[in-house]
Amino acid sequence: MTSTAPVSGTVAVPDGAIYYEIRGSGPLLSLVGSPMDSGPFAPVAELLAADHTVLGSDPRGHGRSVTPPDKDSTPELRADDLARVIEHVGKGPAIVLGSSGGAITGLALAIARPDLVSTLIAHEPPLAELLDNRDEIRAETDDIIATYDTGDVLGAVRKFFTMTGLSMPEEVLQQMFAGERAPSSIASDDYFYRHELRPTSGWRPSLDALRATPTKIIVGLGDESTNQFCDHTSRALCRELSLEPTMFPGGHGGFMEQPDAFAKRVREVLE
Repeated sequence: MTSTAPVSGTVAVPDGAIYYEIRGSGPLLSLVGSPMDSGPFAPVAELLAADHTVLGSDPRGHGRSVTPPDKDSTPELRADDLARVIEHVGKGPAIVLGSSGGAITGLALAIARPDLVSTLIAHEPPLAELLDNRDEIRAETDDIIATYDTGDVLGAVRKFFTMTGLSMPEEVLQQMFAGERAPSSIASDDYFYRHELRPTSGWRPSLDALRATPTKIIVGLGDESTNQFCDHTSRALCRELSLEPTMFPGGHGGFMEQPDAFAKRVREVLE
């Protein structure tokens, strides 16, 4: 595979600018994260660019996008940002592959602007409000944010991983969250914990609107995510929409862990 540098730019939104980049040619496929920016999507984007115009973007508060650092990032607001990017690119409607909070962004877009998203692959959306133990999850989320606000970044990360069932080797945790850190990483974490985590995990979509949208919705689930938080939330969404989960390789970050297998599965699902 020959790597091609993406074409990048920004799109104005009412309170700032959203960074985007494009690779390849063919049907428009938008890769969406939250809080993750477009960088970790690069390997799978390169693979999918062989037969798609792959659009990546940095969500507000992260990466190269410039938006107010003290404004909450709601799913509706991120969906409006993404709608503006898709309209600017002008190759829509798009296939949207949203992962984690990006899957929630995609669901909000399918409700607000179904004309811009033909198919949504919602990969492991963390829809805590669909769970029976949502009160417990709200309390745990509040505790995570309170821990972060004390300055105990590692403690907040560990509590977040405990809640979600995710894991990371201790040496990687120390490398990423202890000691000296880049100002951009600190700003991204501040934004996530203080302005994004609660509005995202606390979002309850209109299930009637999702049932009525003309957008084709595929709920993706990692085959290594059994019994994790997003396994439960993804299956809860499937029950509400009378769908079966569509399995993808890897876990919550399968597109990073196994980009070749993940890109292959995306193509199979879209056939």
